[in-house]
Amino acid sequence: MKTPTELRAAIRAGEFTGPTAGHAPGYVQTNVVIVPRVDADDFEAFCQANAQACPLIERTAPGSVRPTAAPESDIRTDIPRYRVFHHGQAAEEQPVDICHLWRDDLVTFLLGCSFTFERALQSAGLPVRHIEEGRNVSMYRTHLPCKGAGRFSGPLVVSMRPFLPEHVPTAVEVSGRYSTMHGEPIHVGDPAAIGIERLDQPDFGDPVTVREGEVPVFWACGVTPQLALIAARCELAITHSPGCMFVTDLPEPL
Repeated sequence: MKTPTELRAAIRAGEFTGPTAGHAPGYVQTNVVIVPRVDADDFEAFCQANAQACPLIERTAPGSVRPTAAPESDIRTDIPRYRVFHHGQAAEEQPVDICHLWRDDLVTFLLGCSFTFERALQSAGLPVRHIEEGRNVSMYRTHLPCKGAGRFSGPLVVSMRPFLPEHVPTAVEVSGRYSTMHGEPIHVGDPAAIGIERLDQPDFGDPVTVREGEVPVFWACGVTPQLALIAARCELAITHSPGCMFVTDLPEPL
């Protein structure tokens, strides 16, 4: 397994462009949202109002490309793939660096990610299906609304991991220790109860196998801000591509 420094170097060199689940174990992974300074205070208020979906780890100074969570990194090159939004419209291309888009007024937000607690789930003897199957985690938009802040609003997005019913209490307890990484699940069981029609058709990421007798368990997801960016119609916004996280130098909280 690579260290965070080694993994970011591979990403910067274009040698690693996929999902980061299961990589650099023991270190915090984060979602990333980059907006112009004019929108930064409203976005921070959105994070504070929806802390389980958007647990704020760091806000950088305008123009800074080196978050304190990884002082030797470069936020413009060290994420496997990016999403770019212009006036709320997502560009089709998902670039592997954003140097050509960088401006001195851009503010970076790092938000906690559930990939961080997956090693603890595995250590507790629980399977993490998307890692087992070499896929991206399944993510879905729900009909649950987030609290609006300024121009930011939208529905909650969730990630899903299936478990046997007898394993659910352990999954809840283990993930609940990681309050800055989305914490415990927001829903267990019937997907329709939160507005999800088909588990085999996630809105983001890949479908994973749900075996006979297993139940889906849903966590608030850091893709939630990407839908809020569409609603806000910021002149420019940049995020990670779902599942392609920023790997920091911060050790796991527990």
